[in-house]
Amino acid sequence: AAALVLMPRSLNLWMAAGLLWMLDAAINVSMEPFRAFVGDQLNPKQRPAGYSMQSFFIGVGAVVASMLPWLLAQAGVSNTAATLAGTGIPDTVRYAFEIGAGVLLAAIAWTTLRSREYPPETLLSFDDAAPATAADPLDPRRERRKGLAWGVAGLAGLALVALLRLDPQLYLVCAGALLWGMAQWLHGRGVPPGLFATIMGDLATMPLTMRRLAPVQFFSWLALFSMWIYTTAAVAQVHFGSSDPHSDAFNRGANWVGVLFAAYNGFAALAAAVIPLMVRRFGLRLSHLVNVWLGGASLLSFLMIRDPHWLLLAMVGMGFAWASILSLPYALLSDSLPAQKMGLYMGVFNFFIVIPQLVAASMLGFLLRSMFGGAPIYALVLGGLSFVLAGLLVLRVPQPGPERERAA
Repeated sequence: AAALVLMPRSLNLWMAAGLLWMLDAAINVSMEPFRAFVGDQLNPKQRPAGYSMQSFFIGVGAVVASMLPWLLAQAGVSNTAATLAGTGIPDTVRYAFEIGAGVLLAAIAWTTLRSREYPPETLLSFDDAAPATAADPLDPRRERRKGLAWGVAGLAGLALVALLRLDPQLYLVCAGALLWGMAQWLHGRGVPPGLFATIMGDLATMPLTMRRLAPVQFFSWLALFSMWIYTTAAVAQVHFGSSDPHSDAFNRGANWVGVLFAAYNGFAALAAAVIPLMVRRFGLRLSHLVNVWLGGASLLSFLMIRDPHWLLLAMVGMGFAWASILSLPYALLSDSLPAQKMGLYMGVFNFFIVIPQLVAASMLGFLLRSMFGGAPIYALVLGGLSFVLAGLLVLRVPQPGPERERAA
C-alpha cells in the first residue's frame, strides 16, 4: 500500500523502480497465504470452486482497476498532467493508485480479522490431511552432483556471455544457475539446522505432484510474461503499422492493448464460473489442458489476425487460460500436500512464477533479436507454444484422489 501511494510521487526512475520491486515482492509474499488459506478451509471436492472464486474476484478487480482512471475522469477529476512534486502525473492516475492502496489494506484487514483459521492439530484431523507421498529420501551425494552440474552450467554460461559479448541480461539467468548449484552443493555437504536447511530439504523431497506441476507452472507463466511484455509492441507494429513509440499509431495500438487486457480479465471472471463445471465433467487435469490450449490458440492467432477488433475474440481464450492458471494448479497441488506444510509449499510453489519472469525478462529479447529479427510478434508465438507444452505436461501430474475414487 505504501508503494502504491508513493509511486505516482516518484522523483526519478530509480525511485519508481525501487517502489515497483517493493510492490511486486509484497504482492508475492501476501498472495501465497491466501492460496494456502483456501486449501486449509475447503475439502478436496470444494477446492476447484474455491480457487475459481479467487480467479473471479481477481478478474473483476483487474477490470475495475483498468477502468478506474477513466471512471474518475468521468466524475470530473482532472485528467491532465499535474505538477505534484514535479512528476506530471494526472490526478486520475494518482487517485487510482491511492484508492488501490486503501482497497488493498481494507481487503487484507477484513480477511485477517473476520475469517477463522484452524490450528495445526485441527487441520491434521481432517480426512485429507494424511502426509502426501514424497519423492525419494534425500541423498546427499545426489544433491552434491546436481549442485555441481548446475554450478558448472552457470559458470560456463557466464563465460560464454562474456567471451561472445552476448546480451548482458543473460548474466541474470547464468548467475541464477550458479547460485542454485552452490545452494544444492552446500545442502548436500550438510548444513546446520535452520531456515536454509529446511527450505532446501523440503525442495529436495517435495511431493511428486508438486514436482510435476513445476514445469506446468513454468511454461504457463513464461507464456503470460511474454504476452505482458511484448503485446503492446507486437500489436502496434503488426496491427497499427508503427514501431515508433512516439508516433500516434503506436499510441493508438498501446491504447487498444489496454482494452484487450481489460477484456481478458473480464472474460476470466466469467470463465471462473464455468471452470468448476468443467472440472466436474472432465477432471482437473483435462480441464486445465483445454484452458491453457485455448490460451495458446489465442496468442498464436495474433500472427494471423489483421483486424485489431477481432483480437477481442482471442481474449476469450486468454480469459479461460488466465482463470485456469490462477485456480486449477493450486487445486491439484493442495490435494497432494500434508496439512502442516500447506503454507510452506504454497510459498515454494511461487518460485515457479518468479523464475519464468526472470527468464522472460532476460532471454526473450535475446531470442527475438538472434532468431526472429527483433519482431515482437514472435514473442507471442513462443508464448503460445509454451501454453501448448504446459497443457501436455499437466497430463504427467498424478490423478487427484477424488478423481481416482470416481474412476474406481
